[in-house]
Amino acid sequence: MANELILIVEDNDKNLKLVRDVLQFKGYQTIEAGTGEDGVRLAKSRIPDLILMDIQLPGMNGIGARRAPCRSDDASDPGDRGDGLRHDP
Repeated sequence: MANELILIVEDNDKNLKLVRDVLQFKGYQTIEAGTGEDGVRLAKSRIPDLILMDIQLPGMNGIGARRAPCRSDDASDPGDRGDGLRHDP
């Protein structure tokens, strides 16, 4: 698990610091965004292993950002619906 890249999308500085510090302490690499739009851009350019996203964000909220197209790495992945989108709860 260590060294996996996790994208944190959070607009609250205290929450962001808490999540970042815990994940980095456990050996994960993190990248951060404060808006849904920035999170989608980072997800497309850096392809994180996991995205942790707040639902209430300025601009595009977490629900809208979740609908942005992302490719699944593995077609046998249970989150893959066969349409190139991956949706996990």
